[in-house]
Amino acid sequence: MTVPPKETTFTKENVIDFIYDETRMLDEGKYDAWLELWLEDGHYWMPLDYRQDDPHLVSSLLYEDIFMLKLRVERLNGARTFSQKPKSRCHHVIQRPFVDVLDNENGVYRTTTSMHYVETRLDEQFLLALTATHDLKCVDGKLRIANKRVDLLNCDAAFGNIQLLP
Repeated sequence: MTVPPKETTFTKENVIDFIYDETRMLDEGKYDAWLELWLEDGHYWMPLDYRQDDPHLVSSLLYEDIFMLKLRVERLNGARTFSQKPKSRCHHVIQRPFVDVLDNENGVYRTTTSMHYVETRLDEQFLLALTATHDLKCVDGKLRIANKRVDLLNCDAAFGNIQLLP
């Protein structure tokens, strides 16, 4: 006799805690653990234009699949990454995320989070104001990141290198 899989039910608080946990991993430099949150077909997108709706037809500041995210993490963790000696550090100050979609029946969730992101290395520090949208899915009873979109408030400004991930 086959027993149907038990449905996983996430509350609004579970989804919000996931966003706080992801942010903490980035702030603490736990990039390998952060990568484990991603689905293999996920994308991290930072649009170049305000209200941009397509990452393929218009240039973006960043549009990385899991392969590129793994390369980024490998570089950040690398002992021979001389451009990261000393390592860059970051700090996210986030507002309480909004849970825009909470669909336990289909295992899909969406959050929107406003935040300030600070990145520093040596005597340089910069601040970004942004809104992050997470598309999450339930896989094997766990929340995973299907896509993450980061809209910078001043997306049309000239930027130096953003080393880490807002």
